[in-house]
Amino acid sequence: MKVSASTVIYRTDDDELRRCLESLVSNGIHNIWIIDNSPEATDISNVAALFPDTELKYRHLPHNPGYGAAHNCAIREALDLGYEAHLVVNTDIMFSPDTIAKLTRVMVSDTNIGQISPRIVSPDGSQQYGQRLLPTPFDVFGRRFLPSFAMKSRNRRYMLTERSEDTPANIPYHQGSFMLFRSEALRVTGGFDERFFMYPEDIDITRRIHQKYTTLYYPSVTITHAHRASSYKSLKMLRVHCVNMIRYFNKWGWVIDRERRAVNRMTLKSMGLTRRGRRHN
Repeated sequence: MKVSASTVIYRTDDDELRRCLESLVSNGIHNIWIIDNSPEATDISNVAALFPDTELKYRHLPHNPGYGAAHNCAIREALDLGYEAHLVVNTDIMFSPDTIAKLTRVMVSDTNIGQISPRIVSPDGSQQYGQRLLPTPFDVFGRRFLPSFAMKSRNRRYMLTERSEDTPANIPYHQGSFMLFRSEALRVTGGFDERFFMYPEDIDITRRIHQKYTTLYYPSVTITHAHRASSYKSLKMLRVHCVNMIRYFNKWGWVIDRERRAVNRMTLKSMGLTRRGRRHN
């Protein structure tokens, strides 16, 4: 399967970019878009010199159109060039040299898979629950503004924390740090919705692909994510998060979202979980 990749940078450290590119190149990906949303163009020449056999396509977008819009620039070019799959990846992701081969073999074996994501862990090996149910407003804003004890039960359900970690599953929301798409699915859905500057664009695109394809969580493959959680550390990013989640719920529905309810119930049932997200006894 012919795979391309794109990553978005914003005043990104050279070492972080280098580590990401090392993971990509070691997996045989040699056509990589680097989309730069920084106000000033980033000099990547020192990093690029380390990968002389890799085609790094640098694009500078100083007006910073957002995460999804930046990746769309790469996706459109990749589709025109005939790539069969495209990987959207953050620079703070690292993975072993056999990762892409394992994931693409699964995609080739089932042509209904439109998107696939692996198990995600932190640098210390702890589990990150990057595959989730479609969120309600309470899931999103409760997690952000209510004390953790008040959200414990709700978080268990939303984040599917009691799922089997060894069983693949068709899950409607994949966190956007590592998303491998079948090109056909991107053509059908049209890529990221550029109305979202940052944060819910991954929920939205997985949801739209899930309507027509399998969006597969594949835990036999593991990647490492040094997650920053910027909106928990910056009031500016918190505002960006809230504004864009409001746009998401304006699009899909706040209280009334019949598709969300049906998809979440089906997801829980398929994973052997109760409606509260607990394992059946």
